[in-house]
Amino acid sequence: MSTIFTKIVHGDIPSYKIAEDENYFAFLDINPLAKGHTLVIPKREINYIFDIDDEMLGGMMVFAKKVARAVEKVVPCKRMGITVLGLEVPHAHIHLVPINSIFDIDFSKEKLKLTAEEFEKLAADIRAQL
Repeated sequence: MSTIFTKIVHGDIPSYKIAEDENYFAFLDINPLAKGHTLVIPKREINYIFDIDDEMLGGMMVFAKKVARAVEKVVPCKRMGITVLGLEVPHAHIHLVPINSIFDIDFSKEKLKLTAEEFEKLAADIRAQL
């Protein structure tokens, strides 16, 4: 059975897409810790990030770096936080979170509520920076 992320990649579920290439896909998290919180995934459904072969994992990090730089141009922050939890969806993914302190990447915090229009504008603004 396909994961929700595979369904997003195939267009079966809508997303606020930031970028994609033949191997990777980036989209805004709909339950963000911060404005610009983005998920980067391999298009191939792989449950655990350390099960990704070295070449693909390296490519995923390079892809994430490009996306992170674009987010940083749109969302003011001191750094782009990066984390891999891997428990919420059985499809490897990287969280890119704009942060100003180490406490900004606490997943127990209340998530931001953005409107569809705010998500769409944010995604468009970030895509324009790629």
